Amino acid sequence: MDIATLIGLVGSFLVVITAIVLGGSAGMFVDTTSILIVVTGSLLVALMQYPLGQFLGAGKIAAKAFMFKSVPMDTLIDEIYGLADEARKGGLLSLEGKEVGHPFLSKGIQMLVDGHDGTIVKAQLSKEMTQSYIRHNNGAKIFKALGDVAPAMGMIGTLVGLVQMLSNMSDPDSIGPAMAIALLTTLYGAILANMMFLPIQAKLNARADEELLNQKLILDALLAIQSGQNPRILDGSLKTYLAEGKRTERE
Repeated sequence: MDIATLIGLVGSFLVVITAIVLGGSAGMFVDTTSILIVVTGSLLVALMQYPLGQFLGAGKIAAKAFMFKSVPMDTLIDEIYGLADEARKGGLLSLEGKEVGHPFLSKGIQMLVDGHDGTIVKAQLSKEMTQSYIRHNNGAKIFKALGDVAPAMGMIGTLVGLVQMLSNMSDPDSIGPAMAIALLTTLYGAILANMMFLPIQAKLNARADEELLNQKLILDALLAIQSGQNPRILDGSLKTYLAEGKRTERE
């Protein structure tokens, strides 16, 4: 569980809800028509932009914003150093059956154990990196589309409410509900876009970049292990992926 995403999402909604409750009746901020226009309308408009399967798969990808927990890069380097040291002493076959924390690293180690050529290992894993990055970016694009559409649907709801209000100025009882639709749709659109859809899109983009960087590190490491590179030299090379303050000499 990514605690930062959870705290940010829940905390931002709590702040808004608290302000609403302290300001008076919370019931006045709930309007079925406004929810229908903004929520349902935003989903349908975004659906028009993407194939059905890709759109429905965005929910699964969005789980990465909350549930994904990447292996810290320094921990990954330590694990790779141990594998490289073992491979140098006992050969690549000594790595067979080893428990590895990162699935991409595990797949690469198995390819080395199976005796695949370095060119094949690089080509296969590079293709997997590209496809993984595209999948994550496609999910992020859907949430970007939702973030763009929600305020627009809020504006459409506002115009609908204003038209209803202006066309019934002779009926004072109809002015209040029409004005509520006009204002609440704008509010709902702003909340959904800025407190949910766009933050999820930003987090998915960050996750995709983070995972791609880890995969690049792993690919460099696998090719070095296969070539029999000295583990200490490999360790120093991999630590260039770390910020300077985190680069420590191995004892």
